[in-house]
Amino acid sequence: MKELEEGINLQLDFSKIAKIAAKCPDVIPVAVQNADTKEVILIAYVNELALKTAVQTRTAVFWSTSRNELWEKGKTSGETFELLEVYVNCEQNSLVYLVRPRRGGICHTKNRNGEPRNCYYRRLNFETWQLENIDP
Repeated sequence: MKELEEGINLQLDFSKIAKIAAKCPDVIPVAVQNADTKEVILIAYVNELALKTAVQTRTAVFWSTSRNELWEKGKTSGETFELLEVYVNCEQNSLVYLVRPRRGGICHTKNRNGEPRNCYYRRLNFETWQLENIDP
């Protein structure tokens, strides 16, 4: 079991933004929302190249801050997203991609039935400060 992805202990990476800025200074965050369910699927990052590629291909494309390269969400698994709309916030320092999964799955993690789930599959219990899996 991968503790970070499946465990119940809260292990937030509050230094993530600082790490990204050091390696990839020319990126902004993008929230990705399912057009049909309105669920927030994930938060990723884009640079100018990733945004242009996404718009040109109408596919959710990001900048991988860990690999420092273009990243098409789901390209390896086949769980890709059609890009329907892009929204820009008032300060023009973040985006929202409105997407539609091309086939059912969303996250690289799977529930116990082997089905891809939404990336936000755990909620914080306010009393215990532990994570509760809502799609085990």
